[in-house]
Amino acid sequence: MTELNIPNIEENIPLPANAKEAFPNLTPSEELNMRANVIKFLSDISDTVITPTEEEYDQAEKVAKKMATDPSYRPEFAKYPNETIAFLAGMVNQMNTSLVDDLSILKQYVINKLISEIETTSDSKTRIAALKHLGDVDGVDAFKKRTEITVKMQSIEEVEHELLKTLSNIENRVIDVEAKHVYLENNG
Repeated sequence: MTELNIPNIEENIPLPANAKEAFPNLTPSEELNMRANVIKFLSDISDTVITPTEEEYDQAEKVAKKMATDPSYRPEFAKYPNETIAFLAGMVNQMNTSLVDDLSILKQYVINKLISEIETTSDSKTRIAALKHLGDVDGVDAFKKRTEITVKMQSIEEVEHELLKTLSNIENRVIDVEAKHVYLENNG
């Protein structure tokens, strides 16, 4: 007789009421990718080609534009046919693709193009504009105004002495102003 190995099941762990409740919250882009992957998988196993019609192209373009202009927009993907979802997923993936993996590469490209423009242009206005833009690049900072702050470390006694001195100066000025005011009123 074979003995059954029953796994240890923890007790008192609440289960979701249904599959929808168990599903994690996804961004519209994540949900779209998930749906597109399922559509692609079903298409592959059923050997069915997914070809959107002109109307489905238009639907996908409208949804893509709305998603691009309004980040809070959550399309109801379930109401669209598989062809629209597949085409939309491709469009969204193209928009979300970065042309460069590292921004330092893009920064270097911009710097190189500015230097090239400076060196090859015969128009002085263009050269000056390119020099200005090159000077504004972070790291070059040719035109950046700098503010320096000096921090002076003092003991509590030194700070207290300076505060008392400052307060005394303010008090003497107030008394002096009041005395001048009284003098002017009486001799005015």
